[in-house]
Amino acid sequence: MGTVVALDSLLAAQTLWHAGRASVAALGEPTGHAALDALLPQGGWPRHALTELLLPADGVGELALLLPTLARLSGAGATVAVVAPPYVPYAPAWQAAGVALDKLEIVQAVPRDALWAFEQCLRSGACAAVLGWPLQADAQALRRLQVAADSGQCLGFALRDRRHAANPSPAALRLEAVRDAHGATAWQVRKCRGGPAPARAFALATR
Repeated sequence: MGTVVALDSLLAAQTLWHAGRASVAALGEPTGHAALDALLPQGGWPRHALTELLLPADGVGELALLLPTLARLSGAGATVAVVAPPYVPYAPAWQAAGVALDKLEIVQAVPRDALWAFEQCLRSGACAAVLGWPLQADAQALRRLQVAADSGQCLGFALRDRRHAANPSPAALRLEAVRDAHGATAWQVRKCRGGPAPARAFALATR
């Protein structure tokens, strides 16, 4: 018979999950936005998981939301992959935001191959973060992306049209771009791992 370990010792070591408290291992990856970290139950992006950004159109602030994370990861020597972006990334702007361009990989793929390429990058274990724009992805395809992010211990970001907000998703975190009272873009949490979705939206600080 195996050694019996006291429950109290497991809880003290924070290796056992129990309702109402997240373990140290479950803490999120900092987003680079303190107010957003404070809003999310895990204190940041869910690790080894897929995050969905639901957008009314391209260019509503999604890159401004993600660039602090990409800059920190690439600056630490980790690879960031961008799979089949709808527009060619403007290298000077990414560099000005702190992204190490020598750690940035742009993966070109035709639409029918983009989902496969996204999944392979997530699963590879070679990337710290992967951005993709899956145009046609059902729940099963999103489940594969979620599993791939977990297998590759990677941050996955799927940028999708907000019409998909009405559909269920296996993503650990879903943020929808909405307009606040001043007409600026804010991010409403539609689903999050580790607790109920906060009612308050997050808006990027303007400079």
